[in-house]
Amino acid sequence: MIAEIQKRPFARPLLWWITGILLQTCLPCRTAAALLLPAFLFVISSVAVSYFGKPPALCYSTRWVWGMLCALLVISLSVAVTEYAERRIPSASEPAGLMLVASRSQQRLTESVDRLRLTDTEKSVFAALTIGYRKAMPREIREHFAVSGVSHILSVSGFHVAIVCGFLGLLLGFLPHNNVLHWLTFLLQIGLLWGYVLVTGLAAASVRSALMLSFYLAGRAVRQTADAYNTLAAAAFCMLAYNPFYLFDIGFQLSYISVWFILYLQPALQRLIPVRNPLLAQPWSWITVTLAAQTGTAFLCLHYFGYFSLVFLFANVPVMLYSVLLIPAGLLWLLLPDGMPGYALLQLAVEKLTCYTVYTVDLFGSLSGAAYPLRFDTVSLLAGYAMLFLALWKWNRKVLFRRY
Repeated sequence: MIAEIQKRPFARPLLWWITGILLQTCLPCRTAAALLLPAFLFVISSVAVSYFGKPPALCYSTRWVWGMLCALLVISLSVAVTEYAERRIPSASEPAGLMLVASRSQQRLTESVDRLRLTDTEKSVFAALTIGYRKAMPREIREHFAVSGVSHILSVSGFHVAIVCGFLGLLLGFLPHNNVLHWLTFLLQIGLLWGYVLVTGLAAASVRSALMLSFYLAGRAVRQTADAYNTLAAAAFCMLAYNPFYLFDIGFQLSYISVWFILYLQPALQRLIPVRNPLLAQPWSWITVTLAAQTGTAFLCLHYFGYFSLVFLFANVPVMLYSVLLIPAGLLWLLLPDGMPGYALLQLAVEKLTCYTVYTVDLFGSLSGAAYPLRFDTVSLLAGYAMLFLALWKWNRKVLFRRY
C-alpha cells in the first residue's frame, strides 16, 4: 500500500493537505503555527547549510530537504484555507451560491414525481434514487434500507454518476469519430455529467465521482490512460481545497474509503474464484465490488449508524440490478415532456422498477436478525482500521495478491 502511494504524484500532497486541515480544526491557530515554525526554521537552515557549508551529511542529496519544504508549504496553505473556511461558513438554513441553485433545481424536478401512480413511500424512494431528494422519505423505509445494507443507493454517489455517464456515452456513441466531434462529445458528456451532479444537490460523493470521471474522460480525450489511484487522490485534493470541511462529511468519508477498497481489493477477490461463464461473471463482479466496499466501510458504518447488515450481500445484487435500469429510465422520464410517444410505456417501466426495489428492500429489511447492533467509538474506529490495514499488508504477498 505504501508503494502504491509513493507512485502517485497527488497522494502525498493530499496527505499533507489533510494534515493541515486536522491541525487547524483540532488545535488552536497559534498552536499550529508554533508547531510549523520550528520545522520551517530547521528546513531553511538545512538548505542554507547544504548550499554554503556543504557538510558531509548533506552533500549526498538534498531532495529530502526540498520535499520537507514543499510539505510544510502545503500544510501551511491548508491551515490558512481551513481557517478562512471557518470564518465564512454560511448558515445551514441559508444555502448560498451553487448550493442554492442545486437546491432549487432539485426541488423543481421533485414536482414531477407526483405524476407517478405510486404510494408516497415509493415516490420518495424514486426521488432519492434518481435525484437524491430524501426529505420526504419515511423513517421506516430509511431503516429498512440501512438494515438491508443498501442505504448507499439512496445517496447520489459514484454508482449513480457512473450509470449516467455510461448512459450518456451510449446516447452519444452514434456520432462519427472525427477530431471535431470527438471533442464535442467530450464537452457534452462533461457538461451533462456536471448538470446531473448539480440538480442532485452537489453531494460530496457525487462531486467526487464526477471529478474522477471528468479526469478519466479528459485522459481519453487526449488519448492518455489515467491511473485510478492518482485520479482518486486528485479528486479528493480538489474537493478539500475547495471546502476543507468535506473531510468531516460522512458521504465524503464513505465514498472515498469504499472506492479505494474497491480499487485495491476487488480485483484480488475476483481472482479467488475465476468465473468464465459470461452470464455469471457480471453478478460475481457485483458481489466482489460489494464485498470490497463493505470491508472498507464496515467500521465507519458501525461508528455512525451502530449496526452491521448481515444480509447486504443478498440485498445488493437485485437492488443494484433494478437501479441500473431505474436511474437512466427515471431521469429520462423526468426530462421528457408529457405526451411524447412512448412516454406512458416509460412511466410504466419506472413504476414497476420502483415497486420491485421497494419490495426487495422491505423483504430483507424486515427479516429478524438482518443487522447486528454494535457501535464503535472513535478509539475503536481507529483501532479497527489499523488492524484492517495491517491484515491487508500482511496478506498482500502471501495469499490474496499473489501473481498468477
